[in-house]
Amino acid sequence: MGLKGFAEGGIASIVAGCSTHPLDLIKVRMQLQGEASSIQTTNLRPALAFQTSSSALHAAPQRVGIITIGSRIVTQEGTRALFSGVSATVLRQTLYSTTRMGLYDILKTKWTDPETRTIPLTQKLAAGFIAGGIGAAVGNPADVAMVRMQADGRLPLADRRNYKSVLDAIAQMVRGEGVTSLWRGSSMTINRAMLVTASQLATYDSVKETILEKGVMRDGLGTHVTSSFAAGFVASVASNPVDVIKTRVMNMKVEAGKTAPYKGAVDCALKTVRAEGIMALYKGFLPTVSRQAPFTVIMFVTLEQVKKVFKDFDF
Repeated sequence: MGLKGFAEGGIASIVAGCSTHPLDLIKVRMQLQGEASSIQTTNLRPALAFQTSSSALHAAPQRVGIITIGSRIVTQEGTRALFSGVSATVLRQTLYSTTRMGLYDILKTKWTDPETRTIPLTQKLAAGFIAGGIGAAVGNPADVAMVRMQADGRLPLADRRNYKSVLDAIAQMVRGEGVTSLWRGSSMTINRAMLVTASQLATYDSVKETILEKGVMRDGLGTHVTSSFAAGFVASVASNPVDVIKTRVMNMKVEAGKTAPYKGAVDCALKTVRAEGIMALYKGFLPTVSRQAPFTVIMFVTLEQVKKVFKDFDF
């Protein structure tokens, strides 16, 4: 086993992450909709105040969909803006996904019954929770940088961070906000990663095993696509509320001498629900599914092909 599982998972995840990056960017923009208005009313985040009239403060925020946001990004910021933060995506997948995929592979192999060659669903979920949590802790700095780079275009010109790359983003955060800023929102990142990894990888394995056992399809592209699509949908449903809060906590702008918009993940969740309603936690669900499903399909289909390439190697 060794490092092979890490390499296979890392390559597959980087390919999938880059391929679906524009959908991830749109998801982040949708998750931040309404945030400016809700924060304005409590005078916590003037940096995101787009309107200053009293009527604007109390008006219901306009909500737009995935197509409108995508079109707006292309029109106002250019086509290249759809790949804002892609360098952070590459680093995030290198750190986070390589770690989680490799650890899950090791744990699954260790816990598989040598006689029946099977592993109970509960142990698959446990392996996913452990692997996802560790992977998220390792990759959090890149995750923070990615969220900020993706969200930058929605800010007024004077308030944009204008990071040149993921390394520049990390360097500026360390200089301006301290090293601890790289792990801002880490509790939510870890919780989300545990949910995503457990639901995604366990669902893929279980659905694939069921399809093969029932003889519905042979072990090929059709089985891989069906299993991975189911895994992507389940992961989206499980993780979206945590993802919304994670995005907002990571994106908040903390200025010296001013009160931070949120004290933490719980405070962010409470303020979001109070200001925008419980369904705000599923804001961006359509692009989440639209991104998670193809991401998962591309990742697992690529993973199966990479495994074939590496099958004769042992490292």
